[in-house]
Amino acid sequence: MGRAGRSGLMEADGGGAPTPAAAAIKGLCPRCGARTLFTGPVAFAQRCRVCGLDFQSFNVGDGPAALLTLVLGAIIVAGAAVLQVSADPPFWLQLVIWIPVTAIAVVFALRLAKAALLVLEYRNAAREGRIKDQP
Repeated sequence: MGRAGRSGLMEADGGGAPTPAAAAIKGLCPRCGARTLFTGPVAFAQRCRVCGLDFQSFNVGDGPAALLTLVLGAIIVAGAAVLQVSADPPFWLQLVIWIPVTAIAVVFALRLAKAALLVLEYRNAAREGRIKDQP
């Protein structure tokens, strides 16, 4: 079983499989729990350096990007609108605030979503759907 870490998320004992939440937040391998899932901010490694799990065999696709574009876009626009109505800052200040906030939010959210989908695909042994031929 796992143990509760400082964050309250269950973590793997002795390198076991982490929970989906812990793996997504910390970038852990879904099989062994090593921090080997990413090579860059949102780029998956080819395989786990510890257990050899091939991350390229999983099909996360562009689903997280499309959903996050809509959700984060709505949140950022709402935040900018509220700031504009309440404080009426100059346009340049809106740009200085919202461009970095958007970039950081997109990278963080994409990392979480992509990792969560990969971990859940691994845990549930999900593969592309197949139709078996009926005799």
